[in-house]
Amino acid sequence: MVNKNIFISKKILIYGLGKSGLSSYFFLKKNNDVYLYDDFKTIIKHKKIKKLPIKLKNINKINFDYIVISPGININKCNIKNFLKKNYKKVITDLDIFYSHYHKNRNITITGTNGKSTTSKLLFEILKNQKKDVRLTGNIGNPILSEKKITAETIFIIEVSSYQIEYSKNFKANFAAILNISPDHLERHRTFNNYIKSKFKLIKNQTNKGFSFLNVNNKYFKKEIEKNQLNSQLINVKKNFYNKYFLRIKNPYFLTNGNKENLSFVFAISNKLRLKKKKLFNLVNNFKDLK
Repeated sequence: MVNKNIFISKKILIYGLGKSGLSSYFFLKKNNDVYLYDDFKTIIKHKKIKKLPIKLKNINKINFDYIVISPGININKCNIKNFLKKNYKKVITDLDIFYSHYHKNRNITITGTNGKSTTSKLLFEILKNQKKDVRLTGNIGNPILSEKKITAETIFIIEVSSYQIEYSKNFKANFAAILNISPDHLERHRTFNNYIKSKFKLIKNQTNKGFSFLNVNNKYFKKEIEKNQLNSQLINVKKNFYNKYFLRIKNPYFLTNGNKENLSFVFAISNKLRLKKKKLFNLVNNFKDLK
């Protein structure tokens, strides 16, 4: 059960003061006792924030309820690694804070090794073109907690990394898409198997009201599906299923095998959202690829 008051009157440490860390601070500070820390104080550009970080020697003296960690921080190679390992159950991300406040809003959460930024941006443009109140957040777009004027109709498209999924505790995706998987970030995850598990956690954590989009024939995903009892409705995204759609795509960017595969996910999600096909094809054909 999600409690919308979960982040009220709590002692919270925000570790990592980049964009997501600072947005977490401004979101939480009104109703909580918030402490800040960064391994590299010199990177903090916000003048008022520069004076706020707690000293390293004082972190162990405070009993924090939560530790909001920036995904870029390697828990095994940082200034407070021992403290974090000791208090790992308290480690969360801005995704958990977001979900506690906006769990009734629809979110489309996209991960994968290749193409997640382009896929997220394309979906955002498609929904925007169809007059939806949609926000592009996460690794691409704004930090998720910096969004304003959110209504019940607001849809969030969230690009997430394996690090964000791994550190998150309560976040649940309504639509979860894992585009593809190949060895990456092994300096952090150590093994390919750990990397796969961190990605698949996005689907494992869904409720029975969620939808999972992935290629179930992928040998790595197949193993995870067999090992785990999934709550969500599984939608098998097969590129060949959309051959008729591809006949209407003239944009050369989407004619490579990899981009066709990722575009299949856009089609699958758009079908589930019942979007207008003509508008969708027009936008795809005029979409400019990311630099």
